[in-house]
Amino acid sequence: METFKVAIRQEILDDLRARLKATRWPDQVEESGWSYGVDMGYLKELVAYWIDKFNWRTQEEILNKFPQYTADVDGHTIHFVHVRGKTSNTLPLIITHGWPSSFFEMYKIIDMLTDPHGYGVDTEDSFDVVVPSLPGFGFSSRPLKSGFLRVDDLWHKLMVEVLGFHRCVAHGTDIGARVTSALGRFHSDVVSAIHIGSVDLEWPDPLPSDLSNAERDYVERVHQWHKKDGAYAEIQATRPQTLAYGLNDSPAGLAAWIVEKFREWSDCGGEVESRFTKDELLTNITIYWVSDTINSSMRRYYEARNLTGRYLLGPGERVNTPTGIAMFPGEKDLLVPREFAERCYNIHRWTEMSRGGHFPALEEPVALAEELRTFFQKFRQET
Repeated sequence: METFKVAIRQEILDDLRARLKATRWPDQVEESGWSYGVDMGYLKELVAYWIDKFNWRTQEEILNKFPQYTADVDGHTIHFVHVRGKTSNTLPLIITHGWPSSFFEMYKIIDMLTDPHGYGVDTEDSFDVVVPSLPGFGFSSRPLKSGFLRVDDLWHKLMVEVLGFHRCVAHGTDIGARVTSALGRFHSDVVSAIHIGSVDLEWPDPLPSDLSNAERDYVERVHQWHKKDGAYAEIQATRPQTLAYGLNDSPAGLAAWIVEKFREWSDCGGEVESRFTKDELLTNITIYWVSDTINSSMRRYYEARNLTGRYLLGPGERVNTPTGIAMFPGEKDLLVPREFAERCYNIHRWTEMSRGGHFPALEEPVALAEELRTFFQKFRQET
């Protein structure tokens, strides 16, 4: 294990700025707004801010206030934040981000979870927080061999063999929810409980015939969502390499591809900056750019599409580790009925959150931190 600091070479930043200034803009249907995709007026505003006002060095300082490390785990260089809890009763917690996010998504909640007294929370319960970058994301290495990578196995070794924890709990969203589910399913010897703050849950396979009305409505909503909003996932799951040539060459194109998801999937009512600042949006996007990881991040969809075998839930199988699930209203058409989730999970806590969406650690950090403290409290004695 080695210490790590984010320190991007200036020539990379200079090249980024030059590419932004040389953007060749497409046309746009008059008064179409966001209906055809990302609104060009907003994207031009964001790119102008990126060129003239965004300060990556300031964002590096924010990132580097957290202790960061890299470790070789089964031949993969894994980058991770590790912050020790500041109270007497700490619990190891590994948090996994999703796409198109990064470890940066957690920057608001890390201190809330490790130092509750610093945020006016009267409790001795804190967490030793570990936030890794998924392989192919951020500052972790990029897998270049085909095949689905079992990140849950890597996280198990990271927590046990690298960091020396014998028991822990886990939280994740999006791809991180699938990784967290696998941690609970395959590594219950170490993982006492899991929490998922996302709609990206396991599905029963085959789909049962005795679905309730709410479950049938949910399945239909998911089907319609894929027809209306799922094109990005289809191309990432079938032809990610073709898409990567454009996104890896044009930072404006990369920004469009990512910021659309932050607007569509958050609880922002169509106003993306009501939930995220420009600096937050651009810090996440810039991490993808400077680490050259948009292609490797998208390949996760391709490998998951072609996945077969034991990793998938079979008939009658479920995640038996105690599970907490939080549904955030910004997920809209993909909100899961509890009875559907109970087919796949041993649910100990189900929370309908009042606000927030697909990126809860950025959107509603206080509410998410309280949700995690509340759910995991009863599992502290087991670690």
